[in-house]
Amino acid sequence: MDERVTEFIGIYDADSTLFGELSYWIGARLGKRHCSLCDITHGLFTERVEWQSCRDQLPVPFNTFHRNDAPHDVLGVAKGTFPCVLARTERQLTMVLGPDELASMGGSPVALMDSLKMQC
Repeated sequence: MDERVTEFIGIYDADSTLFGELSYWIGARLGKRHCSLCDITHGLFTERVEWQSCRDQLPVPFNTFHRNDAPHDVLGVAKGTFPCVLARTERQLTMVLGPDELASMGGSPVALMDSLKMQC
């Protein structure tokens, strides 16, 4: 990426409604639903402390959305590919990590942070 990244945006493969959250949580426990970005950022019920520490070390903000509450420009770049991480610069929004790359991180906040730092 030639331009300086001003923000990273993660989109979870889940919906933010009460039903969506509950359905994802139950499905994940039964092995029927999976979001590798959720694995990186969240524990059983809350955001992981290790993720918070890694996120705070990034030189730019990392904001997250669910599929159903992400801004239209973000969804337009994601093109239905969830979970994913996008990078925003002054002129563009680009997908930098897709589902396969996030899954390959094995739930590691450090792996995600290291990958994103290389984008800055």
